[in-house]
Amino acid sequence: MKILNLTKESKEELLRTLAERSTESFQKQQDAVDATVRDVKANGDAAVFAYTQKFDGVTISPDNLWVTKEEIDAAYKAIDPKLLTVIRESAANVRAFHERQRRNSWFDTKDGIILGQRVTPIAKVGVYVPGGRAVLSSSVLMNIIPAKVAGVPEIVMVTPPQKEGALNPASVVAAVEAGVTRIAKVGGAQAIAALAYGTESIPRVDKIVGPGNIYVALAKKAVYGSVGIDSIAGPSEILVLADETATPRYVAADLLSQAEHDVMASAILVTTSRELAEKVDAEVYAMTQKLSRKDTIEKSLENYGRIFVADSMEAAIDAANDIASEHMEILTKDPWETMTHIKNAGAIFLGEYSSEPLGDYFAGPDHILPTNGTARFFSPLSVDDFIKKSSVICYSRSELEKVYKKVVTFAEAEGLTAHANSIRVRFEDEQ
Repeated sequence: MKILNLTKESKEELLRTLAERSTESFQKQQDAVDATVRDVKANGDAAVFAYTQKFDGVTISPDNLWVTKEEIDAAYKAIDPKLLTVIRESAANVRAFHERQRRNSWFDTKDGIILGQRVTPIAKVGVYVPGGRAVLSSSVLMNIIPAKVAGVPEIVMVTPPQKEGALNPASVVAAVEAGVTRIAKVGGAQAIAALAYGTESIPRVDKIVGPGNIYVALAKKAVYGSVGIDSIAGPSEILVLADETATPRYVAADLLSQAEHDVMASAILVTTSRELAEKVDAEVYAMTQKLSRKDTIEKSLENYGRIFVADSMEAAIDAANDIASEHMEILTKDPWETMTHIKNAGAIFLGEYSSEPLGDYFAGPDHILPTNGTARFFSPLSVDDFIKKSSVICYSRSELEKVYKKVVTFAEAEGLTAHANSIRVRFEDEQ
């Protein structure tokens, strides 16, 4: 990995490099995605089925689009019993964490005025689950469970079929355990468009969540406004903030856990210790030689991997806040104290025994996180993403009478005489 002194210039160079991974840099792909979206919107099932044949090599139709009970039973028989046990334990942890996020409607009554907020779940949600080289059944749990906890009545999962037309058994089982309503064997930009606009076979939903490749991300961007989305997810990221007390081997292993995701993934160490930096670099090289995704890791680290050596922990923390990484590990003498200075991070992992994959699979907090620096203003996927809040206002005549002239004054000051009249007409018999 590149070992650099942390300076304003080296930090800005990294931020520019990371920004190149944003969806704004993929105009050619955006044009292709836009054409796909328009085609699906205009031609429905025919377009969806044609693109699935073209990109996945699988023939689907209304007869085999949806996963059947028999296929679900077969998935349960095919899955390793040990994995099923882990999926159920993980699901319980994810459910328990998100139960704490539940929101309730509230009303405040005083004299003749009632003000409040009504909380209702979104009616239909579409969940996208990637089906590439890594079949992420953990993402199934992370997307469906918070929607289920929020009370969403219809949750439709879409995921690309494998070459033989089947789905990965672990993904199917995880979806059922999480509480999915239906599962469709379709992926890519065509699946996003189908969920956004509806087809003869696929229902239109109100919101689409879940990560995917660049085509899925661009499709979500294209349909936003016609349907809600969680975010436009970018490549995976990790930033480790460490001092001289960190164990080099642990740091290296954690950086590599994200670099293996994608050639565009970023793995960054910011440390106050030159010695730690050099030892981590050596461990990274040694470990990489033994890992199954060696080629992916090497390309990721070459382009988006950095080790920064800072003059002080204050400077290191400032850099971490500017980078605003998806995952942040804090491996310092007092990680809890260090955390009090962190403002921007998708998920924070404290101490040597809170490795990032713990959050990916088992701890309970959601692993659908803000990427590409959006942790400055976005949050992890949560129950809040699956509810709507409506304001409630109820005035009695006597309470409105006390304030109506003030409302009229405000409306007339803005030149909105119909607004003013809507209030004034209720008291015209007294004027």
